[in-house]
Amino acid sequence: MPDLSHEIRLGHAPAALVCGVDEAGRGPLAGPVVAAAVILPPGKGIPAWCAGIDDSKALKAARREALFEAIRANAPAHGIGIASVEEIDEVNILRATFLAMGRAVAALGLTPAIALVDGNQRPPLPCRVETLVDGDALSLSIAAASILAKVTRDKIMGDLAREYPGYGWERNAGYGTAAHKEAIRRLGVTPHHRRSFAPVSEQLSLTL
Repeated sequence: MPDLSHEIRLGHAPAALVCGVDEAGRGPLAGPVVAAAVILPPGKGIPAWCAGIDDSKALKAARREALFEAIRANAPAHGIGIASVEEIDEVNILRATFLAMGRAVAALGLTPAIALVDGNQRPPLPCRVETLVDGDALSLSIAAASILAKVTRDKIMGDLAREYPGYGWERNAGYGTAAHKEAIRRLGVTPHHRRSFAPVSEQLSLTL
């Protein structure tokens, strides 16, 4: 289970806050990429409301949503950042992810001393950046950010699924499942598909 040891190692304290940063949606064929930043209370103890926070991928949907509400209600600061499909196609998915992460940190309403970011790539942020591979399984603040990012993005894709039925976005969240790819072939490409991603660009080339 994730804990606060990495935050404590980096000096997480009221005067030098550490935020966890993670994203959801780098791989899908449709929809935005969403990032979140979370600052948990400094100190060695883990608050009771943090019980159960884990990598969002390891949690069932109902548990993720309950923790999403708990984090938003209790975390000293949290922020969400989104990069659109248009931005993904314009600057590529990595740079768009960095844009979303920057927006999430800006949305905290304060500048942390350090951003602890899941993965091994450093986004340009207005503070010191430390990366942590598999951070969503190791760091409690990154795990909390992963929950905020995934639940937010899943809600966006659920709304888009009602607007564009047939692609199964309420189930696949825009990922390239066999059913989603078949729907692209059958129904065509929507404005929310990432044209720079091969399965989408290949379909577009067939319709020109």
